[in-house]
Amino acid sequence: MKVKKVPMRTCVGCNLSQPKKSLIRVVRTPEGTLLVDRKGKVSGRGAYVCPKTDCIQTAVKTRRLERALEHTLDGDIVATLMAIASEESHE
Repeated sequence: MKVKKVPMRTCVGCNLSQPKKSLIRVVRTPEGTLLVDRKGKVSGRGAYVCPKTDCIQTAVKTRRLERALEHTLDGDIVATLMAIASEESHE
């Protein structure tokens, strides 16, 4: 049997390569809005970040997330990412 290839993506916060399913995707849609994409299916430019508060804070503080998306972040996206990170840490 063939072994199925697992897609890998790099976190913009810690710069580690991990399976795509374990990361959070933030998307800039063609209309220019930012979304947190839990399913990984929304079209647009995406950037991945670990569901850890340290990685999210690093990605926001160093503006890596903004550079990857080529768009400025608003507080709603950061708050959503932090909420997801806190959910993941409790599981």
